[in-house]
Formats: sequence, C-alpha cells, structure tokens
Amino acid sequence: MAEKDYYRTLGVSRNATEEEIKSAFRKLALKYHPDRNPDNKEAESKFKEINEAYEVLSNPEKRRIYDSYGEEGLKGGFGQGGFSGGFEGFSGDFGDIFGDVFESFFGDASSKSRRRSRRGEDLKFSIEITLEEAFSGIKKDFEYERMDICDKCGGTGARSSSSVKKCPTCGGRGRVQYSQGFFAFTQTCPKCRGEGKVITDPCSACSGAGVVNKKNKITVKIPHGVDDGNILRVSGMGDINRDGDAGDLYLEIKIKHHNHFERNNSDLLYSVNIDIADAVLGTEAEVPLIEGGKTRIKIPAGTQHGKIMRISEKGMSIANSKKRGDMLVTVKVNIPTHLTEEQKELFIKLKESFKKEEEKKQKDDGGFFKKIFN
Repeated sequence: MAEKDYYRTLGVSRNATEEEIKSAFRKLALKYHPDRNPDNKEAESKFKEINEAYEVLSNPEKRRIYDSYGEEGLKGGFGQGGFSGGFEGFSGDFGDIFGDVFESFFGDASSKSRRRSRRGEDLKFSIEITLEEAFSGIKKDFEYERMDICDKCGGTGARSSSSVKKCPTCGGRGRVQYSQGFFAFTQTCPKCRGEGKVITDPCSACSGAGVVNKKNKITVKIPHGVDDGNILRVSGMGDINRDGDAGDLYLEIKIKHHNHFERNNSDLLYSVNIDIADAVLGTEAEVPLIEGGKTRIKIPAGTQHGKIMRISEKGMSIANSKKRGDMLVTVKVNIPTHLTEEQKELFIKLKESFKKEEEKKQKDDGGFFKKIFN
C-alpha cells in the first residue's frame, strides 16, 4: 500500500505554515463535511482523510516525526539509538508518555483533570499606517475574522442536548487503555478526542465544531515610534475554541510610502534642491517637519552636491522614549541643461575668470618655492 501524503491531502507544500495548514483544512472540511454531502461515501471518505492529515500536520511533534520517518514513524517505527519497540496504535502526545505509564499503575483518576482542550489558535494580520501616525502614535480600528463560539448551539456542537451521548469507545472517560506485553498504556480516546462524549446530531450552523467564523472589530493602540515590520500582540483576540479559551492576535505594522521623507531607524531623510548660483553664493531653504509646519536651514556658500546637513531632534520619535532622531537633509544642486545665449556668455566669462585666477595662483606658488630653493 502506498504511503499517505498528508501534505497532498490538504493541498499544501511541505514548508507550509500552521496558518496555511489550518486554512486549507477549513476549506476542505466545509466542502466534504457529511452534512453537506448526505449519502455520499466518497465525500465521507475524503472527510476522514483530511481529518487524519490535519491531526498530524497541526501537531508540531507529530509533524516532525512524519517529516522525518513518514507514516510508519507515527506508528512507532522510528527510533533513537536503534529503538523500534513498535508501540503500534499509539497516537497520543509524546509529552504524555510518562503520565500514561504512571496512569496505567495508579488508575486514571487524573485523566479528567488533564482532559482539557487547547486554547484557540493565534492569528496574524498586517495593519497599515502612515509615517505621521507612526511618529505620533494612534488608536486605530481594525476589523478581521476569527473563530468564535457558535450562537446557535452555544459551543456544544450539538443540535440539541439530547444529541450529546456518552462516548461508546471510552465510556465517557476520554482515554482508552492499550496493553503492550507486561505494560498497559493509556492515550486520548480517538473517537471523542478526550471529550468523553460524542455528538449524534451536529449543529446545522457549525457542523458540530462548536465555533464559526465571525467578524470582529477592535480598537488597537499603536505606540509612537513603531517601525515597519514591528509586531504588536493583542492578548486574547485570536481564535476562540468551544470552551471560550482564546488565542492571541498579532498585528504586523506596515508603513505607507511617504512622498517627502524616507526613514532610517529614528532618523528622517529629506532632499532639498537648489540651483548652481545658490550653491556658490549660499542661500536658505525651507524644510517640512513630520509633525507639521516647516523650518528653515542655512546653506553656506560653496556647498557641494550631495552634502548632508543635520537638523538635530527633528526626526522620528523613539519608541518608549521622549527623545527623537535627527533629520538628515541632502543638498542636490541642479545643473542647468538649457541656457540662453546671455547665460552661456556669462558662464564663459566666469570660466575664463576662474582660469585666470588659477594661473595666477600657480604663478604665485611657483615664485614662492623659487625663493626657498634659490
């Protein structure tokens, strides 16, 4: 029999993220759910396949074993130091192995205390802000979708209370026991997944999941000084599981392109254009500020193209601080490409004047050295 390819079953790549795996599972589960495909054996079989694939790939430890050893590894056919003891049928979490061993000797009195569902999944989205908003900080409304408790069934997943029955496989304990030679091991019940109960008639709104996709709107406080790529964590605003335990929401900051400024950590970069006469004679230039308004800077005579002038503490605000970075102003000298006849004559005279001055300087320098060495 050919080995199952869980990645192909869910239609994801082998390096897919947890969110991509979860998203693919949701889409396929909705498509092939038995409630949507009554009396369709093929859909029922497909639904079981994607459930099996998701159970493995959504569990980091099981996924690691599957990636390293394939399907056989999940059955116990992997080893460290030659171990291949063959605990076939074992599919519990490996973090529970020692607990299961002790439980086999002392009974399963602690199984109910350990029978708890994982909290909802963490979610990650991007939130876009302007450079000005990053400078000052802002409260921003953010709307997104997350899994939340089904209003119709209240999270039970059942159409009615009579649809919830004691699990026939584990007898309501949530765990089942396996014998392996002299030892007895327990693991989470594969039928009810540790719940101790099964649903015979699932809720029509959530198909038995107990949770549905809902829109959610929150107001996020974005502090001053945040940079592109920074991530904000909003506790308890991720997916909610059927027991009401929520994951966290992570928002990655994306800063929009600015028409005037570029950012370099806490400094702001700005360019000012002047003509060649102002570069030679000196001038003043007006520079906008990120907080609004303008300031003026003095450009000294003889300023070269590309010179950078620093304006202290006029850059970005610094996170968790009252300090600011600097503004770095690059001077760009515009060289004229189209001259009138009069302008050409003036530049020619200027060039001749510079040439005569240079020749005089060389002559004076030469005379000076002659006096030294003669």
